Amino acid sequence: MQPENPESYSALAKAVWPATAVPGRPGAHLRAAQADGADAAETPSGLEAIPDAEPTLGSKLLDELRAQIAQFVIPPSQEALDAITLWVAATHLQPAWQHAPRLAVVGPAKRCGKSRLLDVLTETVHEPMLTINTTPAAIFRSITEENPPTLLVDEADTIFGTPKMAEKNEEMRGLLNAGHQRNRYVTRVVGNDHTPHRFATFAMAAIAGIGDLPDTVMDRAVVIRMRRRAEGEKVKPFRSRRDIPALNELRDRLHAWARPLLDEAADLEPDMPVEDRAADTWEPLVIVADLAGGCWPRLARVACARMVAAEEVAEEDHPSGARILADIRRVFVAQREVDSLSTEELLHYLRQDPEAPWAEWGRGGLDARELGRMLRAYEIKSGNVRMADRTQRKGYMRNKFLDAWRRYCPAVHPVDADTTRGED
Repeated sequence: MQPENPESYSALAKAVWPATAVPGRPGAHLRAAQADGADAAETPSGLEAIPDAEPTLGSKLLDELRAQIAQFVIPPSQEALDAITLWVAATHLQPAWQHAPRLAVVGPAKRCGKSRLLDVLTETVHEPMLTINTTPAAIFRSITEENPPTLLVDEADTIFGTPKMAEKNEEMRGLLNAGHQRNRYVTRVVGNDHTPHRFATFAMAAIAGIGDLPDTVMDRAVVIRMRRRAEGEKVKPFRSRRDIPALNELRDRLHAWARPLLDEAADLEPDMPVEDRAADTWEPLVIVADLAGGCWPRLARVACARMVAAEEVAEEDHPSGARILADIRRVFVAQREVDSLSTEELLHYLRQDPEAPWAEWGRGGLDARELGRMLRAYEIKSGNVRMADRTQRKGYMRNKFLDAWRRYCPAVHPVDADTTRGED
């Protein structure tokens, strides 16, 4: 069974996982939400059933590009390598996209291969623009709507690494956020007469640094979490004089294949294994895969589903994200017979987890005031709750968390059988 065009790939993809996405269901934006403790890399049901077609010129070019990248860096997974390959190819079709996905190349320490990957990207993406020590004003003045460059930002930890740095570079963060979507402009006055002028911001960008980037940037990115090479893992040294000509030659062939497909790429609306902003970010990569054919429509969707699921798990583990909601959910799961907990009890259970940050939060431990502040962001407030001894104390009702759990903790939605307790 070999689809003849990209629309056929999309129809096949839709056919093999139609029942797992239900609007309004917890985790509906991820078609195969993971159970608590499940392996986030597990392939969502049905994706492996997408059939491969015969190799084409496009699929062979992607195969060659993937092999070239793998010579110089060791990405954390095969899916990450596939995603990097598709992202590079997507830069050659930027005028077709509604959204310009960021490639967040992050790692926990130095020497994880982040800068080396940027070296390879510089020689393979469309119109690379290195932004080391470049001001936001110079960047948006270099972006054209008809033919945007590809921004390459290295050492992003020197821009966003501390709150003070991030505050100083707020304009850069705003530029990276605005440029994710087409028709988001910045307005500046120019010339001696101070005439207002609109500058385009839309451009794909790869951003590398130690530690996570700002949440708003990560949310718009395909995230590649690089690791330091283990003993026995070998890569080819990057030699500019030897390697750049070959990479440039491959870039030119990739561009020659992609550019005639601009109109077709702009018209495609592939069925996606994720929804919302994740779908906006990954759609250009999936469209490139569908245009290329071969095994790439399947590889793109598997990479999309697995990597988005992994990032949702990572977000829940981050204290500034939904970690507090996920940990409160685990407390209520452990106390299955209760529908409410006093604030004192809830804080006690949160602080008992040795792997959670709450015992040391603010050095003195998470307190009632800080807990209330964190939960107000999710429209959850404390109230009077009835205790087992029939007294009333300030605390939290379990059913007040259900909506927030479904919106912000989708990766663990099956664990406490909300739908069987009559609280929905």
